[in-house]
Amino acid sequence: MADDLNSKIKDILSGKKQLSMEMRLLLAFALMGLVLFGTQFLMPKPPQKPVEQKAQVAAPKTEPAVAQPEAPKPVAPAKGAAPAKGAAAKAAGKQAAVPALVAAEKEETHVVDTDVYRIVFSNRGAAIRSWILKKYKDGHGKPVELVDDRAGLAFSYFSPAPAAEFNKALFVVKQDGPFTVDFVYSDGESSARKTFRFEKAAYRGSFSSELSVGGKPQAHKLSWRGGFGDRTVHNALDVQHSVYFDGAKAKLVTTSAKDASKGPISATPDFHFAGMEDTYFAGVILPEAGTGVEFITVHDSFAAAQGEETKEHVGVAFGGKDAFQSVLFVGPKDTDILRDTNRKLESMIDWGWFWFIAKPLFLSLHWINDRLTGSWGWAIVLATVIINLLMLPLRFSQLRSSQKMAAIQPELQVIQAKYKNIPMKDPRKQKQNEEMMALYQKHGINPMGGCVPLILQMPFFIAFFKVLSVAIELRGAQWLWVADLSQPETTLIRFLPVGMLVTQVLMQKMTPAASPDPSQQRLMMIMMPIMLTVMFYGASSGLVLYWLTGNVVGIVQQYFFNQAATKRAPVQAATSKKK
Repeated sequence: MADDLNSKIKDILSGKKQLSMEMRLLLAFALMGLVLFGTQFLMPKPPQKPVEQKAQVAAPKTEPAVAQPEAPKPVAPAKGAAPAKGAAAKAAGKQAAVPALVAAEKEETHVVDTDVYRIVFSNRGAAIRSWILKKYKDGHGKPVELVDDRAGLAFSYFSPAPAAEFNKALFVVKQDGPFTVDFVYSDGESSARKTFRFEKAAYRGSFSSELSVGGKPQAHKLSWRGGFGDRTVHNALDVQHSVYFDGAKAKLVTTSAKDASKGPISATPDFHFAGMEDTYFAGVILPEAGTGVEFITVHDSFAAAQGEETKEHVGVAFGGKDAFQSVLFVGPKDTDILRDTNRKLESMIDWGWFWFIAKPLFLSLHWINDRLTGSWGWAIVLATVIINLLMLPLRFSQLRSSQKMAAIQPELQVIQAKYKNIPMKDPRKQKQNEEMMALYQKHGINPMGGCVPLILQMPFFIAFFKVLSVAIELRGAQWLWVADLSQPETTLIRFLPVGMLVTQVLMQKMTPAASPDPSQQRLMMIMMPIMLTVMFYGASSGLVLYWLTGNVVGIVQQYFFNQAATKRAPVQAATSKKK
């Protein structure tokens, strides 16, 4: 554990690994809390061994010459002659079902178009060259492309040989319908078959794979290499992982490319689904329980273009038997879509540490958007107003504490003047703190009362951040001039952070000063809003909108509280005169 911790710290300090946004937010809030307080007190299986006999998958021009002399072989066992060797008898039994030669003459592509997909297949290796999600755009405004063929095509045969040799074979393609593609290949002795089926309007399909080499069933795996998902987002490779749901532990397990850099990492045999994901999209297989399908994570390293830096990419392989099949989900991590496919898929949405707030918050935003506003932006505004109204009693309690703090400023100034020139290490400095605490107790004041609103808002703030970061429903959601609530504003001047700065200063100015020191008051009125603005300037627009709306509500509440406090003041003065 200590070594892991030291390694993580070294990675962070060297820039190899960055702090998560949640940790940054917690550190930011902790620093702000220290400022407020200080102003008052000064976390494999080995590869399959190659079979001795390799599949004959030579180039198309030489295949007929090899296959034609061997074509009569499957007929020989039918004559009833008993072979001298048992192995030959088994091979003959298998070859009886293998055509003499099934191979295409040239490389071709075949396209499957559904309402949600455009998938381009290559008959060389019966693999997928392109997989486009029609209804989602990337950062360049183009449909999201999930396949990066620089590390190999999706659903290629996974090395080592002899299975990998079939990636060179030219399969014959049969299409029984617009959403079914059947690939078949045979050289007269060895054979392979892959079948893909899709639904017209769903992000769901199925596939099967069979392989025999030298007339014998051959265990094999298929692979998806070179990463997965939208490659146009910021730090795309950092959010791409392999993922599987461990049935025994009932938990989601993710693995990065760096984790697999020292060798393939095998998943538990008892998994409900497995595949790859990024923040908003996932591609997973859902095999039937007990079928023995294996899943491993592999590491790829290549440059995006010539001359660019080599980077780590995650990849996966799945299978492990001579014939296997599985349901397939490739699409957005949309809660409704995931639930309709398989409820366990919902676990791929990471709601963060405050999931018990983030998930209900998302469902509330979803309901407000669907039933009331028809806009995610206005849903955020309305939800923020409701949250602030629910916290109104606590806010009024804090405001009263602030007012009391302002009232005792003359007495605090006297204490501070009394110990003005005493060094911090002097024992008499402790006496100053004791006198201040006694004064607070006398007037029923909590010196940490100014931190209460910040502490109360922190879970909601982080929950809002997670909702805006992982909910694909908010990806690309527009609001007024904002093009995407899940991203910072694209305008030259980001008006939401600027508006947040102005409202933060105004609210600080309206709030009774908690310190008698003018320099500390200026610190709170200027430095705190600047700190928040710097932190929020590169944040998602929806998150800034949440904080800005909270500021506006806070200003309104502070105004009415100040008005009520002003009206009570003359009554108290009159009472004191009568006495």
